[in-house]
Amino acid sequence: MDRLPVSHHVFGRQFHNPIVLAAGTAGFGVELDGVMNLRRLGGVITKSVSLEPRKGNPRPRVAEFHGGMLNSVGLANPGVDRVCTVELPAMLALLQHTAAIVSVVGFVPEEYAQVVARLEQIDGIAAYELNLSCPNTAAGGIEFGADPSAVSHIVSLVRTATKRPIIAKLSPVIPDILALAHAARSAGADGIALVNTIPGWLYRDGGSTRLGAGFGGMSGPALLPVGVAAVRKVATGLPGFPVIGVGGVCTANDARQYLEAGAQLVGIGTAALADPRLPERVVRNLGGTQWLS
Repeated sequence: MDRLPVSHHVFGRQFHNPIVLAAGTAGFGVELDGVMNLRRLGGVITKSVSLEPRKGNPRPRVAEFHGGMLNSVGLANPGVDRVCTVELPAMLALLQHTAAIVSVVGFVPEEYAQVVARLEQIDGIAAYELNLSCPNTAAGGIEFGADPSAVSHIVSLVRTATKRPIIAKLSPVIPDILALAHAARSAGADGIALVNTIPGWLYRDGGSTRLGAGFGGMSGPALLPVGVAAVRKVATGLPGFPVIGVGGVCTANDARQYLEAGAQLVGIGTAALADPRLPERVVRNLGGTQWLS
């Protein structure tokens, strides 16, 4: 893949280029103003938005290790009402023509649709990404994304609340990711994001946990081949169904791995936390100097 097309048409719109900032790593964009030129990227996916404000997990919330990091932010966010009145208007004004995708989370299925219904009042949202790697509190903490029927139910509820594109984000720690992708598409999803983090745990010397909550989600370079394999499986099994490839991207060559596997867009997350200039370099090194004007 020597050169990429000038623009990418996916989810009903043109993206400047295939690079987007992954959910949970860019806040609502304005936090990065002056550090990164977000208008040079294809899109920005917000941190996950819940119905009510969440303080998140106890600190420390991040632990680095060789090959990546664990994070245990705990879905901290100001809640959908403040997001609609404060965060999103500022984000949309900053991004201009760069796509704004809102990540949505719920702890019972109905909450996903309730959050989306509130977000529908805001013009300019390009799509909703459903974070399905969250615990279903009504089912004893089992992740929604582990069960095709739960995926189908949530996507169906959200589909009734919006005509905007719906992207289902799935965890790689499931026995049949293609079956879940089929369930999402059949229920009305417009695409899939692959993959979310992998559960992990780390100890300090002496036996205490490195994260305040103990558990965390593993991201970073070690996740790359896992994500590429998941994208390839879905892209091969559901040809033409749009996929965002996420996990472990640190270079343009990493991004090409996802594009070769069949992704239409590629998310960068952990690497941008360490080096906020990296996403623009990835765009440039993909052959996209025309995208950076």
